[in-house]
Amino acid sequence: MPGAVVKCVGVVMLLVIATTGCATLESNPKTSIGSLGGAAFGGLIAAAAGGGGAAIAGAVIGGALLGALGGSMLDQRDKRMAAEAQQKALESAPAGRPVAWTNPDSGHQGTVTPVRTYQSGDTYCREFQSDVVIGGKNEKAYGTACRQPDGSWKVQG
Repeated sequence: MPGAVVKCVGVVMLLVIATTGCATLESNPKTSIGSLGGAAFGGLIAAAAGGGGAAIAGAVIGGALLGALGGSMLDQRDKRMAAEAQQKALESAPAGRPVAWTNPDSGHQGTVTPVRTYQSGDTYCREFQSDVVIGGKNEKAYGTACRQPDGSWKVQG
């Protein structure tokens, strides 16, 4: 089973690398490195939580999104706190109500706000906005996550 998890994380990370491309690495290496680190961290969190392949893939993609936002500026605790806020926001927060996180050690903070919930066939999806404040600068990202049959949320690419 651990070998399958490593393979799944590896495949999704290769997809992240392929979509970011070499030009991104040359023009903004911190964003690319942060994206890859976030992807790996997200996948490892999902694997440690016992998530299936879809949960791991979703966490890898979500981690890549967050990692690209903060680049190498976010430490591991920041990333963990942001991932926990995202999970809580998607799972139980009403639309428009932000779920905040703050790391008193680094001073970094952010929110994840569900914007809209809708149903596509038998699948529930949520659009969300992530805001991260690093060094007084606010970075925003938008995404959509859909609930998977196993109950996990998968960020759509």
